[in-house]
Amino acid sequence: MVPPPGILLIEDDTGLAANLRDVLTDEGFKVTLCTRGDEGLRRATSEECDIVLTDLRLPGMGGLELIRQLHATQPRLPVVLMTAHGTVETAIEATKLGAYDYLQKPFEMLELIGLLHRAADASRLMREPVMLAAEAPAGRTALVGNSRAMQGVCKEIGRVAAKPVTVLIRGETGTGKELIARALYQHSDRSKAAFIAINCAAVPENLIESELFGHERGSFTGADRRRIGRFEQANKGTLFLDEIGDLPPHTQVKLLRVLQQQTFQRVGGTEMISVDVRVLAATHRDLEAMIGEGKFREDLLHRLNVVTIQLPPLRERREDIPVLIQHFLKKYAAEFGNESPAIGADALAVLQAEPWPGNIRELENVTRRLLLAARGLSIGVDAVRQALAARTSDRTPAANSLPALAAALLARAQHGELHDAHAQVIAEAEREVVTQAILLAQGNQAKASRWLGLSRFTLREKLKQFGLHPGQHEEP
Repeated sequence: MVPPPGILLIEDDTGLAANLRDVLTDEGFKVTLCTRGDEGLRRATSEECDIVLTDLRLPGMGGLELIRQLHATQPRLPVVLMTAHGTVETAIEATKLGAYDYLQKPFEMLELIGLLHRAADASRLMREPVMLAAEAPAGRTALVGNSRAMQGVCKEIGRVAAKPVTVLIRGETGTGKELIARALYQHSDRSKAAFIAINCAAVPENLIESELFGHERGSFTGADRRRIGRFEQANKGTLFLDEIGDLPPHTQVKLLRVLQQQTFQRVGGTEMISVDVRVLAATHRDLEAMIGEGKFREDLLHRLNVVTIQLPPLRERREDIPVLIQHFLKKYAAEFGNESPAIGADALAVLQAEPWPGNIRELENVTRRLLLAARGLSIGVDAVRQALAARTSDRTPAANSLPALAAALLARAQHGELHDAHAQVIAEAEREVVTQAILLAQGNQAKASRWLGLSRFTLREKLKQFGLHPGQHEEP
């Protein structure tokens, strides 16, 4: 099970601190509270935490000095600043000193929660090492595979990681492009600085420029204060642009300028901002075909692919499938209450023969389904075939859709075989969405309940009802 992110909250307003602690604990964070800046510095340097959330004005040591000292000793620890005092320029100064981001009081709690989840993701990407599978303990992220293709990828990582060049990582969806980007970062001379990742396909087109470059107050509807962008967050470090092929044409122009000149302007601003950022990019798209269609700039492609790392699809490295499965079994064993998961050789052979259009990501999800269904027993061929059938249902909703399920149940009702078609279709849909949510959340009930819009008590009852081992999904 993935442990909850740890937040060190430094706030001398005891009422606000208690409120924040309760809200963030309910959200699934593990919160440690202190009221002085000097105490916060001591605890942040001597105790484990994933994020520091601090006020600006504190007894013992101010927030800016705290950020400066923390960044000098722990540059990969995200620090989020809260301030009701001073000006936005103070918060910008905090960013220059190394703060991950800032919020002005009063702020919306949902805004803070979203920012802290992004900071937790950034902390994990920076601090969780990417290891070779043979070196990785159970549950840790690793580059897995002994095939010739994967050996070539590892050699290329070693060859270019420490060089100050832009790298374009290409490969089908699910081949592990983010993992390669993290390995490049961790073996570079910028490994002590920030690593900021953004999925270009996940940001609405009208907000992507603001996300990358920041914006000035009043530059568009809803821009009620100045915000920094990902390039400023990544200054002196590395910025990973995932799904670069989904970047809108007007943003491609601005990105090209940054790559050429290392300068840009915030949306709605006139100030030229200089940054020192190494850019890594990834895509599953055929960028050359997009150039021919006028959807991607040829000069931008030339700037991005100074070095290209091509990831092979899983069907071209089938010899790695058994070792990948064993890696995922070890990784998720504790989460599903199976300390010594086993799988038969014939079951492995069935999995190895699959084409895996979703690549490693699909294989990982199927392995987790197998562990969930095994309930401590060895995984056999029948279990594998059932998991593959469920995966096929996920990929082809037209053939196994809700309308199809409703039609089948109504047909049975028409022939007198059942009398509760409505209840059954609701139960099937609920079972599926709860199962997928708890798998996607990697056992984190706080996340799953938030996505589903359920209370955590209700979710626990559903997990019990559907036999999903709720005890294995509890946060410590």
